[in-house]
Amino acid sequence: MLRRTVRMLMSVIVMTGAMVGVSATSGTAHAAGCYTWNRTLSEGSSGADVTQLQIRVAGWVTSGERLSYDGVYGARTAAAVKKFQSAYGLPADGVAGSQTFSKIYALQDADCTPVHFAYSELNKCNSDWSGGAVSAATAKANALKTMWKLEAMRHALGDVPITISSGFRSYACNSAVGGASTSRHLYGDAADLTGSPSFCTLAKEARVHGFSEILGPGYPDHNDHAHVALDPSPYWSAPNCGI
Repeated sequence: MLRRTVRMLMSVIVMTGAMVGVSATSGTAHAAGCYTWNRTLSEGSSGADVTQLQIRVAGWVTSGERLSYDGVYGARTAAAVKKFQSAYGLPADGVAGSQTFSKIYALQDADCTPVHFAYSELNKCNSDWSGGAVSAATAKANALKTMWKLEAMRHALGDVPITISSGFRSYACNSAVGGASTSRHLYGDAADLTGSPSFCTLAKEARVHGFSEILGPGYPDHNDHAHVALDPSPYWSAPNCGI
Protein backbone atom coordinates (compact mmCIF):
# COMPACT_ATOMS: atom_id res chain seq x y z
CA MET A 1 0.00 0.00 0.00
CA LEU A 2 2.83 2.40 0.86
CA ARG A 3 4.56 1.70 -2.48
CA ARG A 4 1.31 2.34 -4.32
CA THR A 5 0.72 5.59 -2.42
CA VAL A 6 4.24 6.80 -3.22
CA ARG A 7 3.74 6.01 -6.90
CA MET A 8 0.44 7.95 -6.92
CA LEU A 9 2.15 10.95 -5.35
CA MET A 10 4.94 10.74 -7.92
CA SER A 11 2.34 10.71 -10.68
CA VAL A 12 0.78 13.90 -9.31
CA ILE A 13 4.20 15.56 -9.20
CA VAL A 14 4.96 14.53 -12.78
CA MET A 15 1.59 15.79 -14.03
CA THR A 16 2.13 19.10 -12.24
CA GLY A 17 5.56 19.45 -13.84
CA ALA A 18 4.12 18.76 -17.27
CA MET A 19 1.53 21.50 -16.79
CA VAL A 20 4.23 24.11 -16.24
CA GLY A 21 6.24 23.01 -19.24
CA VAL A 22 8.63 20.52 -17.62
CA SER A 23 9.26 17.40 -19.69
CA ALA A 24 7.80 14.35 -17.96
CA THR A 25 8.68 11.51 -20.28
CA SER A 26 11.99 9.70 -19.91
CA GLY A 27 13.18 12.35 -17.46
CA THR A 28 10.65 11.10 -14.91
CA ALA A 29 12.62 7.93 -14.29
CA HIS A 30 15.89 9.85 -14.17
CA ALA A 31 14.53 12.33 -11.65
CA ALA A 32 13.35 9.43 -9.50
CA GLY A 33 16.88 8.10 -9.30
CA CYS A 34 16.63 5.23 -11.75
CA TYR A 35 17.95 4.73 -15.28
CA THR A 36 16.98 6.79 -18.34
CA TRP A 37 17.56 5.73 -21.93
CA ASN A 38 18.54 8.50 -24.32
CA ARG A 39 18.52 6.70 -27.66
CA THR A 40 16.64 4.04 -29.60
CA LEU A 41 18.28 0.61 -29.34
CA SER A 42 18.20 -2.14 -31.93
CA GLU A 43 20.32 -5.01 -33.24
CA GLY A 44 23.92 -3.84 -33.52
CA SER A 45 23.70 -1.41 -30.60
CA SER A 46 26.04 -1.88 -27.66
CA GLY A 47 26.84 -0.19 -24.39
CA ALA A 48 25.71 0.18 -20.80
CA ASP A 49 22.22 1.20 -21.92
CA VAL A 50 21.84 -2.14 -23.67
CA THR A 51 22.87 -3.93 -20.47
CA GLN A 52 20.24 -1.99 -18.53
CA LEU A 53 17.64 -3.02 -21.09
CA GLN A 54 18.74 -6.67 -20.93
CA ILE A 55 18.24 -6.69 -17.16
CA ARG A 56 14.61 -5.68 -17.67
CA VAL A 57 13.73 -8.03 -20.54
CA ALA A 58 15.74 -11.11 -19.49
CA GLY A 59 12.55 -12.75 -18.25
CA TRP A 60 11.06 -12.81 -21.74
CA VAL A 61 12.91 -15.73 -23.31
CA THR A 62 12.17 -19.22 -24.61
CA SER A 63 12.26 -22.42 -22.58
CA GLY A 64 15.72 -23.06 -21.16
CA GLU A 65 17.18 -19.88 -22.64
CA ARG A 66 19.21 -17.38 -20.65
CA LEU A 67 19.81 -13.86 -21.91
CA SER A 68 23.35 -12.55 -21.40
CA TYR A 69 23.91 -9.19 -19.71
CA ASP A 70 26.74 -8.39 -22.12
CA GLY A 71 25.69 -5.00 -23.43
CA VAL A 72 25.42 -6.32 -27.00
CA TYR A 73 22.05 -6.03 -28.73
CA GLY A 74 22.01 -9.27 -30.68
CA ALA A 75 19.25 -11.50 -32.02
CA ARG A 76 18.41 -12.92 -28.58
CA THR A 77 18.00 -9.47 -27.07
CA ALA A 78 15.81 -8.44 -29.98
CA ALA A 79 13.67 -11.56 -29.50
CA ALA A 80 13.30 -10.83 -25.77
CA VAL A 81 12.30 -7.24 -26.52
CA LYS A 82 9.68 -8.51 -28.98
CA LYS A 83 8.20 -10.79 -26.34
CA PHE A 84 8.21 -7.98 -23.80
CA GLN A 85 6.49 -5.67 -26.27
CA SER A 86 3.88 -8.27 -27.20
CA ALA A 87 3.17 -9.06 -23.54
CA TYR A 88 2.36 -5.42 -22.85
CA GLY A 89 0.42 -4.67 -26.02
CA LEU A 90 3.13 -2.72 -27.83
CA PRO A 91 4.13 -3.04 -31.51
CA ALA A 92 6.44 -6.07 -31.41
CA ASP A 93 9.28 -5.01 -33.69
CA GLY A 94 12.23 -5.86 -31.43
CA VAL A 95 13.40 -2.25 -31.43
CA ALA A 96 13.56 -0.52 -28.05
CA GLY A 97 12.26 3.00 -28.52
CA SER A 98 10.13 5.50 -26.63
CA GLN A 99 7.08 3.24 -26.20
CA THR A 100 9.18 0.38 -24.86
CA PHE A 101 11.08 2.62 -22.47
CA SER A 102 7.87 4.30 -21.28
CA LYS A 103 6.47 0.90 -20.37
CA ILE A 104 9.67 0.01 -18.51
CA TYR A 105 9.52 3.31 -16.62
CA ALA A 106 5.94 2.51 -15.62
CA LEU A 107 7.05 -0.90 -14.37
CA GLN A 108 9.89 0.25 -12.11
CA ASP A 109 10.29 2.08 -8.85
CA ALA A 110 12.86 4.77 -8.06
CA ASP A 111 15.49 2.21 -7.07
CA CYS A 112 15.08 0.36 -10.40
CA THR A 113 13.28 -2.60 -8.85
CA PRO A 114 10.10 -3.73 -10.63
CA VAL A 115 6.94 -2.33 -9.05
CA HIS A 116 5.74 -5.64 -7.64
CA PHE A 117 8.98 -6.60 -5.90
CA ALA A 118 11.42 -4.99 -3.49
CA TYR A 119 14.95 -5.56 -2.25
CA SER A 120 13.53 -6.31 1.20
CA GLU A 121 11.72 -9.34 -0.24
CA LEU A 122 14.97 -10.70 -1.69
CA ASN A 123 16.99 -10.17 1.47
CA LYS A 124 15.48 -11.24 4.78
CA CYS A 125 18.92 -12.10 6.13
CA ASN A 126 20.70 -8.80 6.82
CA SER A 127 20.65 -5.14 5.86
CA ASP A 128 23.80 -4.84 3.78
CA TRP A 129 23.94 -7.97 1.55
CA SER A 130 27.25 -9.02 3.08
CA GLY A 131 28.60 -12.41 4.09
CA GLY A 132 27.66 -14.42 1.02
CA ALA A 133 29.67 -16.09 -1.72
CA VAL A 134 30.07 -12.83 -3.66
CA SER A 135 30.51 -9.18 -2.77
CA ALA A 136 27.54 -7.33 -1.33
CA ALA A 137 27.26 -5.22 -4.48
CA THR A 138 27.19 -8.31 -6.71
CA ALA A 139 24.63 -10.07 -4.53
CA LYS A 140 22.34 -7.04 -4.67
CA ALA A 141 22.81 -6.70 -8.44
CA ASN A 142 21.97 -10.39 -8.87
CA ALA A 143 18.82 -9.91 -6.81
CA LEU A 144 17.71 -7.08 -9.10
CA LYS A 145 18.09 -9.34 -12.14
CA THR A 146 16.07 -12.02 -10.37
CA MET A 147 13.28 -9.58 -9.55
CA TRP A 148 12.89 -8.53 -13.19
CA LYS A 149 12.56 -12.17 -14.22
CA LEU A 150 9.95 -12.64 -11.53
CA GLU A 151 8.12 -9.56 -12.79
CA ALA A 152 7.91 -11.13 -16.24
CA MET A 153 6.76 -14.41 -14.73
CA ARG A 154 4.13 -12.63 -12.64
CA HIS A 155 2.73 -10.85 -15.68
CA ALA A 156 2.70 -14.02 -17.77
CA LEU A 157 0.68 -15.75 -15.03
CA GLY A 158 -1.98 -13.05 -15.21
CA ASP A 159 -0.49 -10.52 -12.82
CA VAL A 160 -1.01 -12.77 -9.82
CA PRO A 161 1.04 -11.99 -6.70
CA ILE A 162 4.17 -14.10 -6.18
CA THR A 163 5.39 -14.56 -2.62
CA ILE A 164 9.10 -14.89 -1.86
CA SER A 165 9.92 -16.77 1.32
CA SER A 166 13.71 -16.61 0.98
CA GLY A 167 16.22 -14.81 -1.22
CA PHE A 168 19.81 -13.80 -0.50
CA ARG A 169 21.51 -15.52 2.42
CA SER A 170 24.87 -14.96 4.04
CA TYR A 171 26.78 -18.11 4.99
CA ALA A 172 25.50 -17.66 8.55
CA CYS A 173 21.87 -17.31 7.45
CA ASN A 174 22.19 -20.22 5.04
CA SER A 175 23.63 -22.47 7.72
CA ALA A 176 20.89 -21.48 10.15
CA VAL A 177 18.16 -22.72 7.79
CA GLY A 178 20.06 -25.84 6.74
CA GLY A 179 20.80 -24.64 3.21
CA ALA A 180 23.22 -26.48 0.94
CA SER A 181 26.82 -25.30 1.13
CA THR A 182 26.70 -24.45 -2.58
CA SER A 183 23.26 -22.80 -2.50
CA ARG A 184 22.59 -20.10 -5.07
CA HIS A 185 21.01 -18.11 -2.25
CA LEU A 186 24.60 -17.27 -1.27
CA TYR A 187 24.94 -15.45 -4.59
CA GLY A 188 21.74 -13.42 -4.37
CA ASP A 189 20.23 -14.82 -7.56
CA ALA A 190 17.85 -17.34 -5.98
CA ALA A 191 14.30 -17.05 -4.71
CA ASP A 192 12.06 -19.54 -2.94
CA LEU A 193 8.45 -19.03 -4.03
CA THR A 194 5.40 -19.89 -1.94
CA GLY A 195 1.73 -19.01 -1.80
CA SER A 196 -0.43 -18.95 -4.93
CA PRO A 197 -0.20 -20.10 -7.76
CA SER A 198 0.69 -23.73 -7.02
CA PHE A 199 4.31 -24.74 -6.63
CA CYS A 200 4.10 -26.82 -9.81
CA THR A 201 2.66 -23.89 -11.76
CA LEU A 202 5.50 -21.68 -10.57
CA ALA A 203 8.15 -24.30 -11.36
CA LYS A 204 6.78 -24.90 -14.85
CA GLU A 205 6.41 -21.22 -15.66
CA ALA A 206 9.96 -20.48 -14.49
CA ARG A 207 11.28 -22.53 -17.42
CA VAL A 208 10.40 -19.75 -19.89
CA HIS A 209 11.58 -16.79 -17.85
CA GLY A 210 15.34 -17.21 -17.79
CA PHE A 211 15.82 -19.33 -14.69
CA SER A 212 18.37 -22.10 -15.11
CA GLU A 213 17.94 -23.75 -11.70
CA ILE A 214 14.40 -24.84 -10.87
CA LEU A 215 13.62 -27.14 -7.94
CA GLY A 216 10.17 -28.05 -6.70
CA PRO A 217 7.81 -30.73 -5.40
CA GLY A 218 9.39 -34.16 -5.52
CA TYR A 219 12.92 -32.83 -5.10
CA PRO A 220 14.29 -33.38 -1.57
CA ASP A 221 13.21 -30.64 0.87
CA HIS A 222 11.30 -28.73 -1.83
CA ASN A 223 7.73 -29.93 -1.38
CA ASP A 224 6.73 -26.68 0.34
CA HIS A 225 8.06 -24.20 -2.22
CA ALA A 226 9.41 -23.70 -5.72
CA HIS A 227 13.04 -22.64 -5.93
CA VAL A 228 14.32 -20.60 -8.89
CA ALA A 229 17.83 -19.32 -9.52
CA LEU A 230 20.43 -18.51 -12.15
CA ASP A 231 22.96 -21.34 -11.99
CA PRO A 232 25.89 -21.58 -14.44
CA SER A 233 25.12 -25.31 -14.62
CA PRO A 234 21.40 -25.56 -15.49
CA TYR A 235 19.42 -28.06 -13.44
CA TRP A 236 15.66 -28.58 -13.25
CA SER A 237 14.05 -31.06 -10.88
CA ALA A 238 10.45 -31.08 -9.74
CA PRO A 239 9.46 -34.72 -10.33
CA ASN A 240 5.93 -34.31 -8.95
CA CYS A 241 5.37 -31.60 -11.56
CA GLY A 242 6.75 -33.54 -14.51
CA ILE A 243 10.00 -31.56 -14.55
